[in-house]
Amino acid sequence: MAAKVFYDQDVNWDIIKNRKVAIIGYGSQGHAHALNLRDSGLEVVVGLYKGSKSAAKAEAAGLKVVGVSEAAKWADIIMILIPDEKQADVYKNEIAPNLKPGDALAFAHGFNIHFQQIIPPADVDVFMVAPKGPGHLVRREFREGLGVPNLLAVGQDATGKCFDLALAYACGLGGTRAGVILTSFKEETETDLFGEQCVLCGGISELMESGFNTLVAAGYQPEIAYFECFHEMKLIVDLCYEGGLQMMRYSVSDTAEFGDYHMGKHIIDDHVRASMRKALEAIQDGSFAKEFLLENRAAGRAHFLAERRRHSQTQIEQVGKQMRSMMSWLRDAKTEETDNNEIGAKAPAKKAPAKKAAAKKAPAKRTAK
Repeated sequence: MAAKVFYDQDVNWDIIKNRKVAIIGYGSQGHAHALNLRDSGLEVVVGLYKGSKSAAKAEAAGLKVVGVSEAAKWADIIMILIPDEKQADVYKNEIAPNLKPGDALAFAHGFNIHFQQIIPPADVDVFMVAPKGPGHLVRREFREGLGVPNLLAVGQDATGKCFDLALAYACGLGGTRAGVILTSFKEETETDLFGEQCVLCGGISELMESGFNTLVAAGYQPEIAYFECFHEMKLIVDLCYEGGLQMMRYSVSDTAEFGDYHMGKHIIDDHVRASMRKALEAIQDGSFAKEFLLENRAAGRAHFLAERRRHSQTQIEQVGKQMRSMMSWLRDAKTEETDNNEIGAKAPAKKAPAKKAAAKKAPAKRTAK
């Protein structure tokens, strides 16, 4: 069944134009939501905890900053854009006591609603508007008169107008310029977690590191292994991003394309696919969510922080630091502050001119790998 997609012409802007919006958090998504909505003509405040380092940035951008409780009390749309593991406590202590009938509680990820860490009262609307891009891209595209595709879900329609309100919110972000896809809290949450664990983070990082370790164990130079199994991943992903697998396969050498068809199905085999199904089951039945929340609440993130330290000290990371020091286009790369709540929240390193050229389709002859 084809997805339902909505655009500017589908929006009833009148439903939101007089609403007051509180953005809770001012990280990657928070700054984009606050600034885009303000520039769309809405009245916006930013809710932050006392002493937040983000307050000065928000104020420098011309936004009013208040405490979370005050923001929730003032607003009638409250968008929560802080990390998943912190949302339930902030909601319970500072947002829930200040909700009024007819308010709207909004999210950019469905985790806390889907896994019932937050259970809103029956008299408020609950919706999700999730831009499918990091905050810096959401902001940049908006300023250029364009937009980033959004996902939209209605979790609770207390007023009978929740969908229209959510779509207008997405319009204020610039999302309806590109297209807003209708989904559910369940679908967005489960597919998002699966993609992170099995492909985008867990899958790709383990694949690159395992390839690197295999070559090094076979006696090849770590520097060469790094280039072949890690560094060139960006070129491949950029090609896929711009034109799909077909463009990537067109652009690499015939040797690389043949190797893709010949060996890919043996690397990602039935055992791997079975592991993916097992991971999906753990997401669907709530096991992963329970483990994640227990780690953050009861265990003080001890295992998580130990894993972070261990992985930062691996050989591929040490070799990578050395190799990246040779790349002038990476030395001055800056990253934006993130809310640690989405894939790709950090601003990417600036592209080298050569990399950008390599991504273009050759007019007649394929480029070498």
